Amino acid sequence: WPSGGAWLLVAARALLQLLRSDLRLGRPLLAALALLAALDWLCQRLLPPPAALAVLAAAGWIALSRLARPQRLPVATRAVLITGCDSGFGKETAKKLDSMGFTVLATVLELNSPGAIELRTCCSPRLRLLQLDLTKPGDISRVLEFTKAHTTSTGLWGLVNNAGHNEVVADAELSPVATFRSCMEVNFFGALELTKGLLPLLRSSRGRIVTVGSPAGDMPYPCLGAYGTSKAAVALLMDTFSCELLPWGVKVSIIQPGCFKTESVRNVGQWEKRKQLLLANLPQELLQAYGKDYIEHLHGQFLRSLRLAMSDLSPVVDAITDALLAARPRRRYYPGQGLGLMYFIHYYLPEGLRRRFLQAFFISHCLPRALQPGQPGATPPQDAAQDPNLSLGPSPAVAR
Repeated sequence: WPSGGAWLLVAARALLQLLRSDLRLGRPLLAALALLAALDWLCQRLLPPPAALAVLAAAGWIALSRLARPQRLPVATRAVLITGCDSGFGKETAKKLDSMGFTVLATVLELNSPGAIELRTCCSPRLRLLQLDLTKPGDISRVLEFTKAHTTSTGLWGLVNNAGHNEVVADAELSPVATFRSCMEVNFFGALELTKGLLPLLRSSRGRIVTVGSPAGDMPYPCLGAYGTSKAAVALLMDTFSCELLPWGVKVSIIQPGCFKTESVRNVGQWEKRKQLLLANLPQELLQAYGKDYIEHLHGQFLRSLRLAMSDLSPVVDAITDALLAARPRRRYYPGQGLGLMYFIHYYLPEGLRRRFLQAFFISHCLPRALQPGQPGATPPQDAAQDPNLSLGPSPAVAR
């Protein structure tokens, strides 16, 4: 085991090797080096030299390989189709890929929408705008034919399934079945039909499929049952594609972003209209059992959670870009603050703590009207009575 001057020589050689590597020299690298130094100190005192060397080498390789910049493929004449470019992640990704030299086929719901006009104004002539409603088979067929006709010389390198849909934030019982169907039509069936239609081109180019999912498809976010189940379905579909397309050289990645301030998130008026529409169409029996205050509380909690959203969309755009160009793209990307903690809690902590964390982070329920004290036959369930995150009366969030 090196010591004194020999240790300094080894450290100097290691540092030289790090500088030759394509590493991001910043806080993450300094933190990794500090942790490795602490681990080295412990290993020297607790383990025999061969075992200590093996542990330190393995830890160093894992840490530094995570910090190294992934090898990127050249853009060259690659063509990419991106859905949902009217706003948010899709629009920003289209702008970035166009600036990098990609041939971008950007689909929008309306060719005269503000997002479409912005793309037409600020991007190069390489970018082509296509009208696409994923719930209409005719639109999908037209986009498939256009893509095949306009990528004969370059091939199609990538598909970015970004378009998404959610229109209700409410308990699953309060959400109309039509909401589940509409979410599945866009988030699952639309992505499935478009992906299957483009697979011959993607297999030919040994290209990439990148799909924007959601953590709501991995864990039971309160009041996102319709949206979350559709995102869970598309994530499983993409995992299936990932296995089945491996012999063809097609790589599949899923982006699981945190909460970001896209245009749909910032449109508070739209969410207010959807809440009013939900109240107007709710069966009288459910309205009596849950109460208007309950739905107002959920709405207020949801708007409160949106205030924590990140305004900088670049982490998601960078993840999509890496999935398209990295020589070895990840199967999952998790851009956004706090996602590592959320997934750790979801996978490793007891169910009660997981539920309370999601309630504190997103939406904390109050008791439905029929279960509140003083109501005929009201008997709050034992779990509700013991849950400190559950309000026992009308929501204080409505008054905030």
